[in-house]
Amino acid sequence: MELVKAIPLGGLLTGIVSLVIGSTGSRGGQLAIHHMAVGSYDLWWSWPLFLAGTGLAWGLMMMQR
Repeated sequence: MELVKAIPLGGLLTGIVSLVIGSTGSRGGQLAIHHMAVGSYDLWWSWPLFLAGTGLAWGLMMMQR
């Protein structure tokens, strides 16, 4: 159940950090931030950052259990 709650938090963290880093023109090195079009919307995204952020949120929720 904690993993289900951690996924939106990981997505929010990824969206904010990718927007800040990607809008400056940087790729973020190991973060592999890339520009992505979803329908008529453009956004910055990073799968490694999403997995790390989700893992961090999941770990924090498990520690509070």
